[in-house]
Amino acid sequence: MSIFKNVRLFQLLLQLIAVHSLFVGLGLIFLPFGALSWLGFTVDPYRFFSTQGGVFHLVMSIAYWLAAREPLSEKRLLIFIISAKWIALLFLTLYYLFMEPVTIVALSATGDGLMGLAVLLFFLELYYEEEEENERE
Repeated sequence: MSIFKNVRLFQLLLQLIAVHSLFVGLGLIFLPFGALSWLGFTVDPYRFFSTQGGVFHLVMSIAYWLAAREPLSEKRLLIFIISAKWIALLFLTLYYLFMEPVTIVALSATGDGLMGLAVLLFFLELYYEEEEENERE
């Protein structure tokens, strides 16, 4: 049995991604002024974009949590999640290469890429198995 055919493990992965996104979102919203400079970012004195990014992460954490409840019935939501992770990977990689080579951006790109890959592998295995079962019926 493939590890990617385990629905409970898939739910746990989505829940962990939700918690990760929740904490990133809260950090982006509530870190003290200038704290992002500790991570190597240029400081935004107005905090608009870091707060906006934080709100985006909070919204995404809800999507991950909803998908984790019943992943086999959330096909479109999972496709959205996979797309969001791959877009994040592309954006962060390009940002690192062409805008600001900040270590945390490279780490974030790697993390989003790995999370997106893991969700994709579970999605493909579980939906492929479900399609096979439907064809046999």
